Formats: sequence, structure tokens, C-alpha cells
Amino acid sequence: MDNREAMGSWLSGPRAAAEKMGVDFGYRGERLGLPEEGPGSIAPVGRRIAAIFIDWILCVLIAYALIAHRDLHGAENWALAVFGVVAYIGVALVGATPGKLLLRLRVVRADGRRLGPGGALIRTVLLLLVIPAVVWDRDTRGLHDKAAKAVQIRI
Repeated sequence: MDNREAMGSWLSGPRAAAEKMGVDFGYRGERLGLPEEGPGSIAPVGRRIAAIFIDWILCVLIAYALIAHRDLHGAENWALAVFGVVAYIGVALVGATPGKLLLRLRVVRADGRRLGPGGALIRTVLLLLVIPAVVWDRDTRGLHDKAAKAVQIRI
């Protein structure tokens, strides 16, 4: 192996290097028994991030209008609390927040059943801490989803 090949595998990351050696990782969600495409498959990362932005904007507007008495600085302070309440209630009751519903996503348990109130609480608390939500496994499940035994799917 020359230095250019070693540098290329280092820059491409460990997954690319393992795939080059013949390791087959399969598609996202295969280990969970989910389909590769269509309803019930793992939600794309871009749509999940877009759903969070939609939810955040909604929560800032709610905080601005109802809690902070039209004070933008106060609304920014309250937005995280409103986001936590919206995320918990939405996931516990219907399995989705308003942004997820708009983008046709749902949070369910890894076995396909509804996520209960306890799982929704664990997931929401870890989501509010941010770091567990941005650390993913190869199925693009964040640590907040893994701790709650949940997965985000397309509907």
C-alpha cells in the first residue's frame, strides 16, 4: 500500500476503508428489520433536521406570542422549554411533533409499536441536551433514540 492509498482511506473514513476491504454494512435500518425505502423505512437525516427547524420556529412563535409578551429576547429564553413540552406531548401522544407530521415522519419503538410516555420523556430530555441527538450509529439513530429504544421512520 502506498501513502496515497492510506491517505485516501483515512480521509474517506473508517466505513469507506472497511467497505473497500469487503465488509458489507447493508442499508440503513436493515439490522432493525425495516424496509430500505418507502413507508416504515428510516427517516432521511435532511427531513429530520428540517422537522426540528420547523418545530423550533413554531416554539419561538408560541413563546413570543403567549409567554414572553412580544419580547423577542424573552421568547428566545422560553423557546427551549416550549420545545421540550411540544416534543414530549407530540411524541408521547401521536408519535410525532408538528414538524415531523408536516414532513411525514414518526417516532416509534424499534419493534414498531408506539413509544410510551416513559420512552418519550427519556428521548425528549436527551434531545434537549443536544449532544446525544447528534451522535449517530450506522442506522443514523441518535443516542436519544437508542436510549428510548426508538427509531424515526417515514409514514
